[in-house]
Amino acid sequence: MNDTNVSNTVLTRLSQEWDDLTPEAQKVARYVLENPRDVGVSTVREIAEAAQVKPNTVVRMARQVGFEGYDDFREPFREAIRRGQASFPDRARWLQDIRKQGALGGLYADMVTSALRNIEETFAGIAEEDLRAAAETIWGSRRVFTLGVGVNNSNARNFTYLASTGMVQFHAIPRAGSTPIDDIAWADERDVLIAITCAPYRQEVVSAVQVAKEQGMRVVGISDSLASPIIRAADYGFVVAADTPQFFPSSVSTIALLETLLSFVIASASPEIVTRVEKFHQRRHQLGIYHEDPS
Repeated sequence: MNDTNVSNTVLTRLSQEWDDLTPEAQKVARYVLENPRDVGVSTVREIAEAAQVKPNTVVRMARQVGFEGYDDFREPFREAIRRGQASFPDRARWLQDIRKQGALGGLYADMVTSALRNIEETFAGIAEEDLRAAAETIWGSRRVFTLGVGVNNSNARNFTYLASTGMVQFHAIPRAGSTPIDDIAWADERDVLIAITCAPYRQEVVSAVQVAKEQGMRVVGISDSLASPIIRAADYGFVVAADTPQFFPSSVSTIALLETLLSFVIASASPEIVTRVEKFHQRRHQLGIYHEDPS
């Protein structure tokens, strides 16, 4: 959902109040956090059925986070709908033309639509000042550990590789033959952990975040819901949209967010980083790593 600054404020409040909610109320909170678009168009009974609780549990949850009732709680989401999504008529016509080409054309259109929508929804819910605060913390740290497993392992390593062109404090984990908890065993409040996992959440990532917090590390969490355990534990939490017609979660918005975060880190860095990046690439040219046409 675009234009959701108000409803995102409600979602953030709901996430912050998570530990104070009853187990039944947490069921409602989880459904709302994972399906915010449904709230503005659903009755209290429909939300209750979807969350598999009684309607009065939905009302109690709303009151517990500071609203008079469900209607009051739902209003910010209804307002977001009334504002409407951004209009992209040219894109819409293009996608419709693709769909007419046949079954694979329809799949192609669905994949493109989901990728664009994921980018839009991700950055609509992230404030520039939150990215800046996370970037400044990362730049000011002694070491940065970037953790991803499964599909997010390559995302974490790509981020670390790009960062290494100008900085030396970035480390992708888990290392070969190691575990994430082993890799941060001697980390402390001077260090940062960037953790990435989407539903179903990987236990080794959740456990590493818990250990990191116990050791005083600051945590940047990247996940697909405010209900995610690593988002709720993070000092800086960023929610990415990962919907896709395929069976695997999309990494498009995760990669885009990591690239944006790195750009903020570089912007926060000292001027010497420019010299480092230039020297890095000059050396690669001198060693013949890049192909150059004989001309």
